[in-house]
Amino acid sequence: MISITLAKRPGSTMHDDRHIVEQRLDRVLAERLRPAQHRDHIPCDIAVWHAPGEPVDVTEALRADYTPTAPGQPWGPAWGTSWFRVTATVPEHWDGQTVEMLIDLGFDADRPGFQCEGLAHTPDGTIVKGLHPRNTHLPLGRNSGGKTRTFYVEAAANPIILGPNGFQPTDLGDRPTPDGPPLYVLRSADLAILDEEVFHLVQDTEVLDQLMRQLPTDSPRRHEILRALEHMLDRLDLHDIAGTAPQARAELTDVLAKPAHASAHTLSAVGHAHIDSAWLWPLRETVRKVARTLANVTTLMATHPDFHFAMSQAQQLAWIKERYPQLHDRVRTFIRTGQFVPVGGMWVESDTNMPGGEALARQLIHGKRFYLEEYGIETREVWLPDSFGYSAALPQLIAASGSRWFLTQKISWNQTNHFPHHTFWWEGIDGTRVFTHFPPVDTYNAEITGAELAHAQRNFAEHGRATRSLLPFGHGDGGGGPTREMLARAARTADLEGSPKVRLDTPEEFFTAAEADHTGPAVWSGELYLEFHRGTYTSQAKTKQGNRRSEHLLREAELWCATATITTGRDYPYDDLDRLWKQVLLHQFHDILPGSSIAWVHREAQETYRRVAGELDAIITQAQQALAGPPTHPITFNAAPHGRNSVPALGAATGEHTTPPSPTRHPDGTTTLDNGLLHVTIDHRGLLTSVYDHAAEREALAAPGNLLQLHPDHPNAWDAWDLDSFYRHQVHDLTDVDEITTDEHTVHVRRTVGRSTITQHITLPAQSRRVEITTDIDWHETEKILKAAFPLDVHADRSAAETQFGHVMRPTHTNTSWDAAKFEICAHRYLHVGEPGYGHALINDSTYGHDVTRDTRDDGGTTTTVRLSLLRAPRFPDPHTDHGHHRLRYALLVGADIGDAVREGYQLNLPERTVPGSRTVAPLVTVDNDAVVIESVKLADDRSGDLVVRLYESRGGRARARLTTSFAATAVTRTDLLERPLAEPDATTDALDLRLRPFEIRTLRFTR
Repeated sequence: MISITLAKRPGSTMHDDRHIVEQRLDRVLAERLRPAQHRDHIPCDIAVWHAPGEPVDVTEALRADYTPTAPGQPWGPAWGTSWFRVTATVPEHWDGQTVEMLIDLGFDADRPGFQCEGLAHTPDGTIVKGLHPRNTHLPLGRNSGGKTRTFYVEAAANPIILGPNGFQPTDLGDRPTPDGPPLYVLRSADLAILDEEVFHLVQDTEVLDQLMRQLPTDSPRRHEILRALEHMLDRLDLHDIAGTAPQARAELTDVLAKPAHASAHTLSAVGHAHIDSAWLWPLRETVRKVARTLANVTTLMATHPDFHFAMSQAQQLAWIKERYPQLHDRVRTFIRTGQFVPVGGMWVESDTNMPGGEALARQLIHGKRFYLEEYGIETREVWLPDSFGYSAALPQLIAASGSRWFLTQKISWNQTNHFPHHTFWWEGIDGTRVFTHFPPVDTYNAEITGAELAHAQRNFAEHGRATRSLLPFGHGDGGGGPTREMLARAARTADLEGSPKVRLDTPEEFFTAAEADHTGPAVWSGELYLEFHRGTYTSQAKTKQGNRRSEHLLREAELWCATATITTGRDYPYDDLDRLWKQVLLHQFHDILPGSSIAWVHREAQETYRRVAGELDAIITQAQQALAGPPTHPITFNAAPHGRNSVPALGAATGEHTTPPSPTRHPDGTTTLDNGLLHVTIDHRGLLTSVYDHAAEREALAAPGNLLQLHPDHPNAWDAWDLDSFYRHQVHDLTDVDEITTDEHTVHVRRTVGRSTITQHITLPAQSRRVEITTDIDWHETEKILKAAFPLDVHADRSAAETQFGHVMRPTHTNTSWDAAKFEICAHRYLHVGEPGYGHALINDSTYGHDVTRDTRDDGGTTTTVRLSLLRAPRFPDPHTDHGHHRLRYALLVGADIGDAVREGYQLNLPERTVPGSRTVAPLVTVDNDAVVIESVKLADDRSGDLVVRLYESRGGRARARLTTSFAATAVTRTDLLERPLAEPDATTDALDLRLRPFEIRTLRFTR
């Protein structure tokens, strides 16, 4: 080691050399210190095999014929896989040194998770770890001198879709072509010694440098750190970094040893790697991203026993169990030590705006059950850092699943209003509250940098009331998760003056401490509306339609199979239904159902939904045929929770079908329909100009309705995600018509707009108060949004939009910035507006995006205009979003209260089925109050044969009801969502009296 004697420094003023020292430090770190962490590089021998087509198993790759290659050689067409065999012999004199193999596949260090990645295996196929832009090493250990080591690296050529210029249309997001040009160039593959003293000097320096730059310029601590760093630089011989690193580190010892202030904020740092289950890559690539990340974190756990890693999404662990059983065994080992922590309690990190009530319940059921059955772990938190807003139904579902905490940070992305809390009680539509935390670091991919720590401390909203927050750290989306550098920063900031205190905790440790720390949290009531990404209610309409249809088919399949099992003894298809539910739940992931993934993902989703529908239709038909008996006459099955056409809810009978009215053409070009309840007028433009309610003697419309409107749609960023308010500044009303024709019961209106054609079929069912519109669209527009407008003659200051197990009220005015920000809202099967005693609803079969506005009438009054968002056409990440044919159904329900909207919404989405048979089918369960809706009828998941019924109060008021069964039950037990008892069983006859709170969900288990 060279000894350096420091010359005496001349006097100076503080301000004239501060920036010089910082600039000097930047250059030394970048050009000398960081590169010196590894020394004595030796090139490896490299060979390559380019896998044809889709990825292959490691056993096939090990048998392949490899060709010699070298750094500088290109590899990897988009979505292709190349296997590199990398071999080197460690010099004998390196024995006792920390030796690593460094492999650079051609990484762009600024994009971890959004480019090529690698997974290294030993020659026997054992997984070693992942390779990523900021994690390029493979450990060989200290006792490798003289040994020859070989690794097989599975390198994925994932294209950089999210490029430096943001969101540019690209065809790279579709299925690959086999002969595309290579995207990457192999940069290097070397053996090297990790100089641990230099490594630690780098970590010391970076932590102090980052802290210093966050402190006030007049802070004595800032200047103290600056001088220590200057002394360190002076001690360092840039031509002998390794030899002078210990002396340089010694100059930083004192400033690193000074403890944090007693009042410093405490950050619970939780290792995490947010991996989108699909997004800018297909589902199959997510499986490999998860494997690479888990290989990394389990490797890190072996050397850092205080490191905890939280992993959400049971689906991802299920993939690893199935595809990488050895890696899953490693994960299971660290679950037992408490280092690897399954969190979240959901099958995937789903969207929560659009999944139906039962589907959102099943997300929690399947997620929590997987953790319980596989690892014996009861998760207590719901972990959704990145979903696009949070339904007000969630608190009750969280509590009903046996969880107690909720975490997200996405609301920090709000465009307009800054959310006022970080730790608070979140109250749902039924009054249930859950303890909720938003990490003030405002990211779920933190790196434990000085800037992040300072931001988290400054940003925390509960100072003076609470003292701690959570910091999720690690590179996500295939970036490899936490790194040893992040853990080094955590160790140095555990108790460091000027910095928050950083503790390596589990989520449960954080939430337990936070609950005890914050004794009087504020309450936020209602949905957590994200003032951003509003276009996700509409993008990729076929994906949304597939989800809605699948949810209702699953309801039917469970209902009729349970009925057939109990009444005829037919086997219940437990495995098939479990598998199909999980496919649907997977596609509710927050970049699939919202329509914000690449084209490949959505094409696969459509194929999946077709298969799911085919299987479920077959299951339903078989169960109904078993129930209906020998075919003698038509039997109508009604899976809806309310009776209709003389068919009971959840049962089957010989239905009574009435004939809809025929249209009448008039000389003035208008066409009318009248069923005795409504009189409907359609003018020569194909618009609804009158919908007259005979009983109420009033007009429903304030202006022509079913007016299709086309707006330009050019959001400032995030094309498929965002709908910016200025889209309303331009509008084109579609009033030109190609032709209007009629048949026996329907009015057909055909229009052409741009390169698209729109044909609407308008009917008025008999004995119904709804005007039904089926819209066939051959859509070929780009960067447009298509709306359907209904100006309604009611004065409504709020709307009621169906959400899971109830509805959410939103203002129709813009009194505050919070009101104005909700210019696009989500509704499920209905959206209702009304004045006391009279209202209307728009119901739909697959549309989620809506907007509601109020306009001034000529007479000084106001109208309430409800619009459905039918289609969009963003160019990123799928440049052909929604192009093609669509069939959408919606209806105007006149003179409706919320109970009517609930009933008609179910009926539109659950059409009757008629099969040949000879016997009626009594419902397994009935309730005598229409406000109480039976959402799910199924056999218990434990295969005991018990019947499980889930129901809820649907109108927002208290309800009493009598539930009657048509089968013999010895006991009934109230359970949580996972069908576990919440109370002792009660003996039962065939009737049960219920009292429900507003929007209360009740799960009942009947022992047969």
